[in-house]
Amino acid sequence: MQIAIDVDLVRGLVEQSFPHLASEPVLRSLASGSSNSIYRLGRALAVRLPRQPGGGATIRKEARWLHQLAPQLPTRIPHVLGLGAPGLGYPEDWSITTWVEGHAPRGRLRGPQSVTTARDLARFIMALRDAPIPPEAISGPALHSYRGEPLQDFDTEFRDLVDECRSLELALDLDHSLHLWDDAVSAAARLPPMSTWYHGDLFAENLLLGGNAGLSAVLDFGGLAIGNPLVDLVVAWDLLDQDGLAAFRVALAIDDDEWAAARGWALFLSLMTFPYYRASMPGRCAARLALARFVLAHGVQDRT
Repeated sequence: MQIAIDVDLVRGLVEQSFPHLASEPVLRSLASGSSNSIYRLGRALAVRLPRQPGGGATIRKEARWLHQLAPQLPTRIPHVLGLGAPGLGYPEDWSITTWVEGHAPRGRLRGPQSVTTARDLARFIMALRDAPIPPEAISGPALHSYRGEPLQDFDTEFRDLVDECRSLELALDLDHSLHLWDDAVSAAARLPPMSTWYHGDLFAENLLLGGNAGLSAVLDFGGLAIGNPLVDLVVAWDLLDQDGLAAFRVALAIDDDEWAAARGWALFLSLMTFPYYRASMPGRCAARLALARFVLAHGVQDRT
């Protein structure tokens, strides 16, 4: 179920919760995603509104934790300036954040830009992993997600997804994906347990690049959680070329088992997109199809 959101609603919500900002112009942003609608508010601010019932929980999570994490990170992230209340028929909490300048990646990065961005991503991931975890965060249910659980727990779900995708005519080698998945599950079972902060939705669509080569900002911390952070490595296959992949691995000192397990996450998150979003978000499905094809094409030769 999608919540209806338009410019008039956003303008009314801002006037209701932040009357001192009511004179700022409101404009729908192309950055809106599957979970949240984004509207620009003047030149410097953004309004972030959940598109599904219950989505206010992630908005409250960002408001609770991003200001603590931001000083630990080498990359800009949005700053939550305030929480807006439900109203005018809109049922969820929403937020006003800073507007972060930059441009979204336009396809897979190549050459020096890919290598530079790979190293920037590695620095962000390591800093997020190293950020202290307060005791109250460890026990908070909002900071636990299936994406931080062991990959091998999803073996049945992955095989069911493969069967479902066979009927969708995706032009994917699904038999090869099963072979890579088996390798990923075996590798994940050999890894020691880990529990750190992780972004949870670290895809190209949640990154901004600067005017010069490299990473400018990381967006959308709705998937922020504590658990096994391997899922964040998926961004390498989503954004980087072969040289970037190699630089990313070196910068993070990723061994073969971690790499294989992360590749399994890339396949799992790609395949689950097609049955759910094939009608409502064709652009996202195209991006995940490109990701899955890249993973399958580089499933053997990228081992060290």
